[in-house]
Formats: sequence, structure tokens, C-alpha cells
Amino acid sequence: MSKGTYYITTAIAYTSGKPHIGNSYEIVLADSIARFKRKEGYDVFFQTGTDEHGQKIELKAQEAGVTPKAFVDDVVGTIRNLWDLMDTSYDNFIRTTDEKHEKQVQKIFKRLYDQGDIYKGAYEGMYCTPCESFWTQAQLVDGKCPDCGREVKPAREEAYFFKMSKYADRLIEHINSHPEFIQPVSRRNEMMNNFLLPGLQDLCVSRTSFQWGIPVDFDEKHVVYVWMDALSNYITGIGYDCGGENGEQYQKYWPADLHLIGKDIIRFHTIYWPIFLMALGEPLPKQIFGHPWLLQGDGKMSKSRGNVIYADDLVDFFGVDAVRYFVLHEMPFENDGVISWELMVERLNSDLANTLGNLVNRTISMSNKYFGGVVSDRHVTEEVDEDLKAVACATLGRVQEKMDSLRVADAITEIFALFKRCNKYIDETMPWILAKEEKDHDRLATVLYHLTEGIIIGASLLEPFMPGCAANIARQLNTTLRSFDDLQKFGLYPSGNRVTEKPEILFARLDVKEVVEKAEAMFEARRQEQAGDSADEEEVIETETKPEITYDDFDRLQFRVGEIIACEEVKKSKKLLCSKVKIGKEVKQIVSGIKQHYTAEEMVGKKVMVLTNLKPAKLAGVVSEGMLLCAEDAEGRLALVVPEKEMPAGAEIC
Repeated sequence: MSKGTYYITTAIAYTSGKPHIGNSYEIVLADSIARFKRKEGYDVFFQTGTDEHGQKIELKAQEAGVTPKAFVDDVVGTIRNLWDLMDTSYDNFIRTTDEKHEKQVQKIFKRLYDQGDIYKGAYEGMYCTPCESFWTQAQLVDGKCPDCGREVKPAREEAYFFKMSKYADRLIEHINSHPEFIQPVSRRNEMMNNFLLPGLQDLCVSRTSFQWGIPVDFDEKHVVYVWMDALSNYITGIGYDCGGENGEQYQKYWPADLHLIGKDIIRFHTIYWPIFLMALGEPLPKQIFGHPWLLQGDGKMSKSRGNVIYADDLVDFFGVDAVRYFVLHEMPFENDGVISWELMVERLNSDLANTLGNLVNRTISMSNKYFGGVVSDRHVTEEVDEDLKAVACATLGRVQEKMDSLRVADAITEIFALFKRCNKYIDETMPWILAKEEKDHDRLATVLYHLTEGIIIGASLLEPFMPGCAANIARQLNTTLRSFDDLQKFGLYPSGNRVTEKPEILFARLDVKEVVEKAEAMFEARRQEQAGDSADEEEVIETETKPEITYDDFDRLQFRVGEIIACEEVKKSKKLLCSKVKIGKEVKQIVSGIKQHYTAEEMVGKKVMVLTNLKPAKLAGVVSEGMLLCAEDAEGRLALVVPEKEMPAGAEIC
């Protein structure tokens, strides 16, 4: 019997390129929640898709020499292949270039214009192309986009605007009366304190400076701005009709139970989207969860450096379910998680190969060795059995409690606590000792039956998170995964059933050194491929353009030639060298992050360019009194900037 409906969505993936593993995390997280809700008995509808309009797409298509539609078609194919590779069970994949979606967005825009929520004006401000967002000078952080930290440029154009302030008080009241609406709490506080309470500005909802978007049908030099277009997918994808003829799916599933999004776009989903819905007279989603980011542990992912990690890379190394386990289990509820090749190997070896894989293999192997694979309950129990049964039967409740608050990593920890309890049960009962005496064989059979039962309960709980692994365990135990209704009953495994004759290794242990070397070889091959692609082109290094400065700004900086007379490694750092630099009659101590590029010995005697009037600072506990000038290429390699001709130490650079 169904417990009701459950509608879950991810943010739709932007089609500017192949998503890296941090982007893929979201679809796996949403899939685990959707699968769990299905097992709880809900009628689940799980939607994902792609966001395909905007200036950035138009520019990338121009660079590639193709139409924007051809460009996004190619990227969408890549995204769908990744989502399918990760064994995600979405029910609908919407594209914002779908004709039905585009028509509804036009109708939504026209309706909001007709009822006075949208008006025509002109926008003048600072524009961030990657984020496709306008900002005022006051909103910038150090002159950069407050969302992504990149360069912004002044822009002015005719545009339509949405009257955000008209609905701001109503949204504030909704958030206050529905504390579960924005999660985690820190995200809710951020939206209230940084955006809503200070007062909302009207929002630009159309553009004229590019064409790749949904045309405003009553003013076709304008296209609908990306956020009104993209956010509407959550309702257009399930049959919303702005004319009032909503489809069955919309009537059945809206309002959404959960919008699952990255923390970087929470403002658009918790402020703009609810206000659009209020203006349309539609119910608001029940909950919006802004999950943290998955970061690379050994440095910034960069396509120019060829070290971006993609989901299919990890699957090639570890398998689908190992990757699903890692990204789900290693992501904290609120703080950013870290991924590295070393950590992946450690988790695979300890949690998957040892705790789970070894448990299943030992249990099946002992059943074959002692009873020809037949597992039977002979009811010879001891006190330790009751504790195992209690832990097994209580695990469902513990897991549901964690999942109810979207603490997926903690839910998986509870399941593995059951597997660890099973391993401990082996140590407590010592089946190899029981096997030595004929009189203990009934007890031995009971122990193996209890282990098999504990494992299948754990595997049934594991299914939403690692569906392939769970199915493999059930197949090897010659049974089926259970519904949640049967997971608080111990002893449902058919007595007399026969397990597989030859157990398969669920997860093979890996050597961390070999994995890291293989990964570096993969990255190097990519770098070589990129170098080959650009071999006939002059190398161009693109850097972020900083805000203009005046001559007076420059005149405050003092650059001089210095001679390094001594240099040593900073003991507490892997990156820093400490140099004694002679500048005229003065000697300055300067700490630089160049140990990976120069040895202390080869630094001595070099003439270098030095910023001499930088305020002293401590780096790794060592005082630094200036800065050595370096150049950096696309591969991250550094080179000291040195005078072209012989110059005395102290010569001024002007």
C-alpha cells in the first residue's frame, strides 16, 4: 500500500561541458533518496535534466564552430550517459530546449507581465558571464562576482524586471512559519540575513545581448533570462499549464517534496523560485536542501592542468557501487567533502573489501565448507545471538531516522554498523572451533544461518545506496532483497536454502601506490592530448583580468632587483623556501611557495625581481618581508622573473 507521493528533483545540469565528479554527486544523492522512498512505500517521481540556454552556451558554440543546439545536444548525450552509468533511476529527464517547456515559459512570462509583476526597464551594472548574473558595485566582493569570484564587466541593456519586493514579506513569513523549508539551517540563516531582510532588488528576467534563449513572444528582441527559464522546469516537466489545464502528473505530484541543489545556487531556489510560484498562485515546494560541495583533496580541479576527475574515471578504477558509496558516505551533512585517490583506496579496502566483502565471502565459504552450501536454522542459540538479532532488527529504524533528516552518510554508517556487528559475531562464536566437534554442528549451522540473515537484512537496507552490490549479495545468498516491511523480523531466510558454490569477490583490495600512478598516467595522457590539439596554435595563457588601477596605485609598489645570498627549506611546510635576499645594502628574508620548482641550493646566487614594500607576514611561523616575482604557465609550473641583463642588487624596477 502506497504511503503517498514523493516528488524529488535535482538542479538541472548546465550544458557548458562534461560534469565533474562534484556535479555527479548530486544525481547519486538524489537517486539514493528516491530509491529509499520507494522502498518505504512511496509513489516516487524523480526528475533531473539539463539547462541549455544562455550567453555562455552561445559563446562556447561559437568557439566550437557549431550551432548552440548542436552543441548542447552533444553535451546532453554525455550527461545522460554519466547519469545512466551511475545507475540512477530518474523517472523524467527534462531539457529546457524541449518544445513543451519553452511554450510554457513563454506563457508564464506573458502572464506575469500582464498581471503587473514584470515591467520593462533598463539594466546597468556589473555582469558575470559564467554565472549569468548582474551585480551592483555594493554586492561585489573585492571587485569580483560574489558567487564565483570571477571577473565582472560593466553592462547596460534594455531588460524586463520582476518586482521581487512585492512578495518579499510573504516569503519571509513563509520561511519563518516553515522552518523545514530551507535546509540545512545555516543556508536558511544566510538567505534571510544576507538577502531577504536587507531588502530585495527587482530581478532582471530578460536579455537582449544574446539570442540563445526562449524568445519573449510579445517582444522578440528579448529572450527569457536563464533563471526564470531554468527554474520553471520543476513544474513544466510534470505537466504544469499556465493556462490552467494542468496535467495529471502535476495534479498528483506538485508541490515537490524536495528540491536537491548545490549550495552555490540556493539563493535562486529559495528566493526567486518561491516568489515566481507565489506570483503564479501555485504552492511552494515543501523543502529545499542545499548540499555541500565535493572538493578534490590534492589541489584545484583544472581542465588546463588535465586533472579533472569525472565519474567515469572513478568507475574505471573502482566500479560503480564503490564510487556511489564513497560520494554518499564521505560527504558531511553541512560542510564540504574531500575526494582523493588515496582516500578512495582506503575506504574501498577498509569498508568495502574488508568489513562487507570479507564478511559475505567468509560466510558463504564456511557454509560451503561445513554444510555443502546448505544454510539451515537448527535453533541452537546462545545469549550472543540475541544481541545480533536486536541490532539487525533495530537498524531499519536507525536508518530511517537519519534519512528523514537527509543525513545520508549517517544512514550508511548505521548499515555498516550491522555488518561490523556480524563480523564481531564471527569472532565471538568462532565457527572454525565449532566445526571440530560433531556435537557442535547444530550450533555451527545456527551461527551461519544467523550470519546469512544479518547479511541479507543489511543488503536490503544497502540497496538504495549501492543497488548493484546489494543485488549481487542477494544472488550469492540465493534469495531476494526484502521490503522494508520485513526488515524488523529476524529469521525469514528460508532454512535449507543453498548459497552459491563459488563466492564472488565483491570488492578487490587495491594498492594505493599503483592507483595513484595509474591516475597520474591518465592525467598526463590528457595533458599530452590537449598539447597535441593546440600544437599548431600559439600558446596563450588566459588569466583573470583584475580591476584597472591608477598610476598612483602602481607608484605605491616598489620593485627592485635582489640577489639571493642564502636559502633553506621551511621545516613545517612542503611548499615553502626561505631566502635571504640582498637588496642594495639591506638584506630581507622572503618566504616563497616554490619548493616544488626550485631546490634551496639552486636558488643561491640568482638575481630576482622583488616587491620590497609588502607588509611583513608570517608563513608557517616564519616572517616574510617581501615577495619574489614568478610567472606561472597553464600546467602550474613556476619560473622566477629575472633581469634580462646583468643588474646590481638594489636596482629599481620601473
